[in-house]
Amino acid sequence: MSAYLGVDLAWGLGTASRAPNETGLVAMEADGTITDAGWARGVDDVTTWVAEHLGPRSLIAVDASLVVTNPTGIRESERQVGQRYGRWKVAANPTNQASAASAGASLLDRLTALGVEYVSDTASMHARTGPAMFECYPYTTLVGVEELGYDVERPRYKRLDLRVPAAEARARRAEAFDELVRRLRETPLDPPLQLDSHPLTAGLADPSVLHGPTHKHREDLLDGALCAWTAAFWERHGDQRVQILGGDPGLPSDPVDEASRRPVVVAPARPSQRRPPEIVQSCSR
Repeated sequence: MSAYLGVDLAWGLGTASRAPNETGLVAMEADGTITDAGWARGVDDVTTWVAEHLGPRSLIAVDASLVVTNPTGIRESERQVGQRYGRWKVAANPTNQASAASAGASLLDRLTALGVEYVSDTASMHARTGPAMFECYPYTTLVGVEELGYDVERPRYKRLDLRVPAAEARARRAEAFDELVRRLRETPLDPPLQLDSHPLTAGLADPSVLHGPTHKHREDLLDGALCAWTAAFWERHGDQRVQILGGDPGLPSDPVDEASRRPVVVAPARPSQRRPPEIVQSCSR
């Protein structure tokens, strides 16, 4: 049974005629060893995979909107991603109860039925007595962990840069992906992340191809590994190096859901990405 599970969840549920996009899945132990990795399509298959890997205190990090209580607009946690990480060109896609992309809420329901607790603060995460899950966003991990060296902006390993010709944009994206994998493999990290410990994640070190669907296939797996490592990072460093977006006292927040769960994003953070202490004090008066 694995200590940390990473789920880069495809947000759409699919239709009767079109299968959902792939979800990248990674299971990791506390020493960074990856014990399983792969892909699944649809909430049912993702739930089955998670259930097969659950341990007594597994911590599951999901890149998708899990708790959504705002009828329209943007969640406060998503707004705070842009406010605190925008300098690094990181922003979050807005979600609300009218959004078609609702796989996260569906997965939350399925895993809750399996006895997985949703945690939205560090104290609850550490105090868990069974498996728990939370929402994360890999871009905040990449720019929030100083050791990775993304001091100016996020790595452009996902979407194409529309400001340049398509062929050049694909080449730049592939280069950014390969550089990110190199940093993850070669940077001394605490806790460790051993991409080379599993054949599929070790294959991420192979030179990238320019073919879009193949790139997306590899990107989903890499993000699954980043999610699993974010869970380990949170447990290792707690509030010292992680902030809870959407959970700040004194700031606007979305209402809790019927189970009293608060919509938050767990995000590694540099000191400069945190809310200034003087603002915290003035808002709490």
